[in-house]
Amino acid sequence: MSRSDSQKPLSAESISDRFDAALSFEGNKPDAKNFDHLDSPVSPLRTGAAAAPATSSSSSSSGSFSGKPLPNAALSATKSDDVARRNHSGELSGSSHGSPNRRPVHRRSGSGQLVFSSSANSPATNVLPAGNICPSGKIGKTGMMSRSTARSDVLGSGSANYGHGSIMRGGAVGVGAEMRNLRSMRVDPEEVTKAGNEHYKKGQFAEALTFYDRAIQIYPCNAACWNNRAAALIGLGRLGEAVKDCEEAIRLNPSYAKAHHRLACLHLRLGLVEHAQRHLFLAGPQPDLAEMQKLQMVEKHLERCTDARRMGDWKSALREADAAVTAGTDSSPLLTALRAEALLQLHHLEEADSTLSIASQLAAKSPSFFQNKFLGMLSSSYISFVQAQVEMALGRFEQAVASAEKARQIDPHNAEVSVLWDKVKSVARARTHGNELFKSGNFAEACTAYGEGLKYDPSNPVLHCNRAACRSKLGQWERSLEDCNEALRIQPRYTKALLRRAASNAKLERWVEAVRDYEVLRKELPTDTEVAEALFHSQVALKMSRGEEVSNMKFGGEVEQITGLEQLQSAIALPGVSVVYFMAASNHQCVQTTQSVDALCKRYPSLNFLKVDVNESPAVAKAEKVRIVPTIKIYRNGAQVKEMICPSLQVLELSLRHYGI
Repeated sequence: MSRSDSQKPLSAESISDRFDAALSFEGNKPDAKNFDHLDSPVSPLRTGAAAAPATSSSSSSSGSFSGKPLPNAALSATKSDDVARRNHSGELSGSSHGSPNRRPVHRRSGSGQLVFSSSANSPATNVLPAGNICPSGKIGKTGMMSRSTARSDVLGSGSANYGHGSIMRGGAVGVGAEMRNLRSMRVDPEEVTKAGNEHYKKGQFAEALTFYDRAIQIYPCNAACWNNRAAALIGLGRLGEAVKDCEEAIRLNPSYAKAHHRLACLHLRLGLVEHAQRHLFLAGPQPDLAEMQKLQMVEKHLERCTDARRMGDWKSALREADAAVTAGTDSSPLLTALRAEALLQLHHLEEADSTLSIASQLAAKSPSFFQNKFLGMLSSSYISFVQAQVEMALGRFEQAVASAEKARQIDPHNAEVSVLWDKVKSVARARTHGNELFKSGNFAEACTAYGEGLKYDPSNPVLHCNRAACRSKLGQWERSLEDCNEALRIQPRYTKALLRRAASNAKLERWVEAVRDYEVLRKELPTDTEVAEALFHSQVALKMSRGEEVSNMKFGGEVEQITGLEQLQSAIALPGVSVVYFMAASNHQCVQTTQSVDALCKRYPSLNFLKVDVNESPAVAKAEKVRIVPTIKIYRNGAQVKEMICPSLQVLELSLRHYGI
């Protein structure tokens, strides 16, 4: 560059363009070619003393202007423009067009004339602000400081060499200290964004967000500041807020390609293909072919979901929804709600409930534009629509009515929503009426009331189970079994239906089926003594039906004291499971174990608990080869199946559940 060229006036427009480019920190990094959910907003700053002049006002360009002092001609040419862009405090006023790459530092001469100055010979990475800095860190008047003043203060760069102008007395500082250092001086957004940049690169998104927030406070009309903040929010999983920040960046700079690209990525993750496609085209005249193919793949899966739902092919709907999630739509509340509806129709009620909970959480974080249509109804209405169905299937009828009412209020003209609203009201009314009749002892009328509800919702497991209870009260065991079987077909882990089916099988003396159901219930309800007793009696009845010996079988009671070998051998030979506890009253560990065994005896009344004091019955201990106490042996039908020496309560109970059920 010739000397004459270097002395040409620097226009306010070019300064603004360069500052906007430096603030974006994206000029040195190519656009992401994939719909990555963590598109980096930043690139390293150009910190050289000079760079090529900017020729465009685009926020994606980068560079820095010369650090040489401006000649008087340049000062007179730019003075009016610079003053026009400053408010009464001397800070840059907001502008959607941009801002200088680095604010020119200024002092006033004795005559009051505003004079710009810069450090042409200082390295760009350690530039002190122009003017005088007092020991306190405040800006002082010209001539206040003595040349002989000695201070140990140094210009600190923080942990990432970005603290221009930050006075410190030591090593690295934390985020709070960094922010205080930056706030203590009139820094420009470039300084703050550099700090956020370093934290973002390290994956420290919350810390980066703090600095990006500060940059927006200083210069709210810069699109790059909002775009960088959106990237930090994406890293924190706050996609709805990130969408709003991208939209603000585009409002400030409608041609901001990187903001359009980031917004396209967000829309894809949220399942809004049309929005994603529109912003992808706005990001550049020729969108990347791979990205377009990805969008088309997601769109294809969503169309197949819609077709499968319309035909009632819920397996295909679930498969296509999962494929859309794999393709990139991983944060869509609507697609998640569709998965919940498919799981419900496939009778996976618990999984449908948990999936819908995730959909509700995603919807709470999503932006307000989810009032668009999905499957023919408004998006927020669809989520409540599915919620009503899940609540009703799980017997939460009051919540189902509230959800259906909410869906109807949001989308009152949708036919599918209206049909569901009528259905939920009718089923809830029938269930309430049936419950009232059952409590009053009118079992036949209650049975009819539950049947009326099943006309509206034939696959409601709660109504089937309630009607089974009415039929068992009426002695209609076969019909009770039919309702229980239907309820368990819809909801396989429905405990009440399983209890009623086991009781009905017992009444019909179908002991194999009764024992099988009670054994399942014992695993689900290990502390329920009524289930344990029912299982015991069913086992006894089953053995009797097979002609086996049951005369000595007993249920419940206390731990039986064993004093002789013959007594022990007779006890463990009984049908069922026997638990033999070898102990010594003087042993401290046995004192604690005895309390546990007594509690387990009450918890597992179908097991036969025996106790042997080795000091009082040494012959028994010798015959059983017991040398250490406490020792516990488990026998089944006279044969030893397990031995435990000094077991913990957890190990002991797990063993009892395994061998005793």
